[in-house]
Amino acid sequence: MDCLDVRDHLLDFQHGRLAPELVGNVQRHLDGCADCALTDLTERELSQALERRTPQYSAPLALKRRLAAAWPAAAAPRPRGRWLHVLHYAAVAAAALLLALPITYELLARRDAGAVMVTEAVNDHVRLLQSQRPLEIESGGIHQVIPWFSGKLDFAPGIRFAGDAEFPLRGGAVAYFVDRKAAALAFGDPSHAITLFVFKAGGLPWPIRGLEGGTYRTSARGFNVLLWHDGELGYALVGVVDADLMRLASKLRHPA
Repeated sequence: MDCLDVRDHLLDFQHGRLAPELVGNVQRHLDGCADCALTDLTERELSQALERRTPQYSAPLALKRRLAAAWPAAAAPRPRGRWLHVLHYAAVAAAALLLALPITYELLARRDAGAVMVTEAVNDHVRLLQSQRPLEIESGGIHQVIPWFSGKLDFAPGIRFAGDAEFPLRGGAVAYFVDRKAAALAFGDPSHAITLFVFKAGGLPWPIRGLEGGTYRTSARGFNVLLWHDGELGYALVGVVDADLMRLASKLRHPA
């Protein structure tokens, strides 16, 4: 397995869902590849951090009372034999579902439509910053970087901005955005790194409120994020200085 194959299977490997015949191959690759081992460690730490920070809400008191009132009386005759176990587990599952529905609804209602994408953009940017070798292709100019993605993605990144003195193009790599592969392009000085992710736009929870000229602009965990889509492609731009992102986004969308 090469690095791309391993990273395709990494999430299933971490959650114990990988086919047994592939587990050994992934583990051997991680044992011998420092970059993929760091990616695996970073993924696990980020997942744990997100799980710890996910808010939890109790079911409304009124719902609990309705469930208690509807519960069968203790003196009611109960079926015997194997059907007793079936009905018991069915009742427990139904009660758990009823309790979970308002909790799930409240969680979804509290999250902005673009929260998933913003979180993913920041996490992917941090992974690249922490990687020992973040760039798989060092920049020899946009005419070298963009063709490098051919055959590695099922779409063409479609970037025409070649970089300039203010925002030099440093190189690129294949990354992952939510549930799909993406092109990651690094711009600017490494001390003020800006990452552009390009990916297929379809099927993602794009924000519909707070847009400025078709661009969603926000911040998370000390980073600024811009999201927009054009045709079938989506774009996520992540960096520290908001003004820099705005200028770079303008150059990317309207190259000279």
